[in-house]
Amino acid sequence: MHWVHLVLALSLLQFFFFCMAVGKARGTYKIAAPATTGHAVFERYFRVQMNTLELMVVFVPALVLFAHYVSAAWAAGIGAVYLLGRILYFRAYVRDPGSRSWGYGLSAAPTLALLLGGLVGVVLALVHPG
Repeated sequence: MHWVHLVLALSLLQFFFFCMAVGKARGTYKIAAPATTGHAVFERYFRVQMNTLELMVVFVPALVLFAHYVSAAWAAGIGAVYLLGRILYFRAYVRDPGSRSWGYGLSAAPTLALLLGGLVGVVLALVHPG
């Protein structure tokens, strides 16, 4: 589980970095809080942060479920793909929102795989306890 916990901690640090990037963009583009609009580039940073938050609500518990019921090693590996996808998503979305598909796919697909795998693992544990 150490690798899973590392991926989990890295995903939280990554999100924290995205939050800091939004704060920096807020200052750069002079968007006073609590506004979330006003400059296209700032809005891109903000959408990356919000989309990441929305996906983390599923990613974090899916990672833990998959690790517990299926395989911690596989969970960590799949989670690492999620982290890479989020980096690509961040870079692409800020540069050109139309180019974000690869990054989104490389973070959404692993999240779905973890969720479905964890669900199957739970169901199998219920059907075949012990």
